[in-house]
Amino acid sequence: MSNISPETRKSMTLHRIREIAARGEKLTMLTCYDATFARVLDEAGIELFLVGDSLAMTVQGHSTTVPVSLENMAYHVRCVAAGNQFAWVIGDLPYGTYHESPAQAYASARTLMQAGAHMVKLEGGGWTVSAVQFLTERGIPVCAHLGLTPQTVHALGGYRIQGRTDAAAEKLIADACALEIAGASMLVVELVPSSVGKALADALTIPVIGIGAGKEVDGQVLVLHDMLGLTLGKLPRFVNNFALGTPSTLDAVKAYAAAVKSGTFPEPQHTYDQ
Repeated sequence: MSNISPETRKSMTLHRIREIAARGEKLTMLTCYDATFARVLDEAGIELFLVGDSLAMTVQGHSTTVPVSLENMAYHVRCVAAGNQFAWVIGDLPYGTYHESPAQAYASARTLMQAGAHMVKLEGGGWTVSAVQFLTERGIPVCAHLGLTPQTVHALGGYRIQGRTDAAAEKLIADACALEIAGASMLVVELVPSSVGKALADALTIPVIGIGAGKEVDGQVLVLHDMLGLTLGKLPRFVNNFALGTPSTLDAVKAYAAAVKSGTFPEPQHTYDQ
């Protein structure tokens, strides 16, 4: 993708995203929070930008994603949209902005869509099905998020691998199928054994994007600051520093995109077994 000139490159659409996944080509996604990095990621050929509520940690310095507000998210979506030309922009619905009712979810999603998002993402299984259906019936594309859901990290007992038992894996697959039926167009699955990531990709017709979910999914996502080696402290096993040995940020992002497309990332050391 990064070798395609701007003259021949086309903007990403849901139809093109589905086509890429259907032909077995891996999708590339990174988090993005501002116009400058949006231009860099776009130049590198990244297809999906996630304006993640992880900005609570990477930008604002919080210890979890919980404190970020809808206003914060809308601001960063606007920044990313201003720097983007070709990528598909996904905006995270932050904690507490879609939990009360489908109507609340719609009002929050409308804010991000009007700020420039092409799709919104929300976390959680069965209880989010009504919100997903409500949004998609009103023309708002939705990306679901299962496995480790950072907004509920306290209830999960910390950043723990999800879906380890047969029962837990079956619950994830059932939730994912219900979300697809409700209208979700994409799924992000985080911190699950590789076998569960594969089972989800096999069970669904929508693209499954993994973060710590093995390589047999339809694409990969990492937090931008993590893959550039900018995050201090201990990083999750699934992170690789693509800035090592590259002369520029653009080259690091291109290296990530190439590794995902070729299937060389993630490697076994970045994955989790059952």
